[in-house]
Parts: sequence; C-alpha cells; structure tokens
Amino acid sequence: MQRELVERARKGDHDAFAALAAAAISRLDGAARLILRDDDLAADCVQDALLRAWLDLRALRDPDRFEAWLHRLLVRSCYRTASRKRTRGIVEIHGLVIDERAVPDAQHAVAVEDQLDRGFRRLSTEHRTVLVLCHYLGMTMADASAALGVPLGTVQSRLNRATKA
Repeated sequence: MQRELVERARKGDHDAFAALAAAAISRLDGAARLILRDDDLAADCVQDALLRAWLDLRALRDPDRFEAWLHRLLVRSCYRTASRKRTRGIVEIHGLVIDERAVPDAQHAVAVEDQLDRGFRRLSTEHRTVLVLCHYLGMTMADASAALGVPLGTVQSRLNRATKA
C-alpha cells in the first residue's frame, strides 16, 4: 500500500503524498520534539522535512525505504535548526509510561520521570537523536544508521554513550 502511494506521489499525485504525510506526521512531530526540545522549532522542522520530501521525492531510489528517507530528512532539518540555536531549554517527555508495579507510589513515579527528564536534557543533539530513533521510533540500529547517514558503529557508540549518560 505504501509503495503504491509513494509511486503515485513520485508522479505528482498530491493526494497520495498527503496520505503519506498524514500517516507519518505524528511520529515525525514526536521525534522532532524530543530531539529539539522546542515545540515550535519541531513543527518547523517537520514542515521543512515534508517540503523537502515533496520536492525531492523523484530522487528517492527505493520506494520501500520512504519512511527511513523521510526520517533522514527530518533529522537533517533538526540538526540544522539545533546548530543555529544552541540554547538549553526544557524538555518534556510526554507519553512516558512507567510500570506501576515497578514504582511503589505516585511520588516516586514523578521522581523517576524528573530524573529521566534531567538526564535527557544533558544529552547532545546527536545522542538524543539516536535515542529517539532507536527507542521512541523503534528503528533498528541499521535503520537509524541509514536515517542519520553515519556508519553503524557510530550509531552503536552514540547509543551506548547516550544510555550511559
């Protein structure tokens, strides 16, 4: 189904591209928010990635890799934005699910979430990006490597360092 939509979009079908964008936008937005820690900048990066996808769609070699290619465009947009704005802001991790059986009370759950939030804020953009791609978006390390355009070993080392940090 997605391959067919990509093929139609490559031929200029606006509705096919709109369907592809609608299917991907919430994951793109969530990833960009976690990477950049700023809702407005994240929304701009998602729009930039989708615009670049529409303009460069004919250059996509493998329609089955559309989603990975779209994530690569998003990550590059986030990196450009992060390099222009080097401020530290507040990050909120929405949708964090803490296993109630592992946490004895609500106060402890808030403390755990706060500790994760502070740790996430200390990470560099590259380390946050690898965590988001592998754990939030559920990509394999090989897919994250392709999305970032870096060797697999680089993704592995960044993920290891980010997890330790």
